[in-house]
Amino acid sequence: MVHHSRNPIDRLTYRLPRPWRIAIDWIVTIAGAVAIVFAIKQWVVNPYRIPSSSMEPTLHCAGGQGCEARLSDRVLANRFIYRFRSPHRGEIVVFKTPPAAKQRCGAGGTFVKRLIGLPGETWSERNGYVDINGKKLNEPYIKPDRRDTETHSPQVIPKGQYFMMGDNRAESCDSRVWGTVPRKNLIGEVFATYWPPNRISIYSAYVSFGLGALGMLRLPGRIRRRRKSRKSAVH
Repeated sequence: MVHHSRNPIDRLTYRLPRPWRIAIDWIVTIAGAVAIVFAIKQWVVNPYRIPSSSMEPTLHCAGGQGCEARLSDRVLANRFIYRFRSPHRGEIVVFKTPPAAKQRCGAGGTFVKRLIGLPGETWSERNGYVDINGKKLNEPYIKPDRRDTETHSPQVIPKGQYFMMGDNRAESCDSRVWGTVPRKNLIGEVFATYWPPNRISIYSAYVSFGLGALGMLRLPGRIRRRRKSRKSAVH
C-alpha cells in the first residue's frame, strides 16, 4: 500500500507500530515548541525581573532597600528593535554593563536603566538635575524624594556610546559611576510589564493618548493616560 501522507514524519514512521508513531510525533512536536520558545527569547522578546530599587517608582522591586512593592515587576524587552533603528532618549533599556560596573558598584551583568544621553551629546548634573547640551532635561518620571543632590561637570558622550541613569537617582549606580554603554551592549527596549496583574502595562513610543507623541497604556481596567518620555534578573 502506498503511503500518501504529506507529513514527513509520517512518511518516515508509517511502518512503525502506532504507539511508536504517536510517541515520535509528540517528541517532535515538543522539540519544535521548545525551539520556537528559545528562538523568541534569543531574538525577539525576553522576560526580566526587577530585583533592585534603581528604577523606582517606574519599575518596582520587592524585599529590598527602597523597594515600593511586595512583588517585583516582571518586564518584557524587545530584543530586535535596535537592529532596525537607533535608541531614543527616555527609553528604558536592558543592557550588558561595562566591566567598571562590577568594580565600582559591586555588581555587573545585565542592568535596566533609562537612556538619558546620546552619542556626541554633552551631559552634566547640577544638584540632582541633568543638563543635556546645556539645557535642563525634563524628567517627569522622577519623584522629588528619589532625586539626588550630586553635581557633575560637563562631559561629552563618545561616539557609539550611551549614557544610562536609574529613575531612583539617590539609589542608582549608573553611568555617572561606571561610564557609558557601547551600542553593542544594548539588549533591547522594555516595552511591557506583565506581572504582577495590577502592574500590567504596555509602553508605546508611537501611540498618542493626547499627551504628545509618547504615552503609556495601562491594562486591565480603564485607560489611564500618563506621560512617558522618549528585563533573568536585572539591576
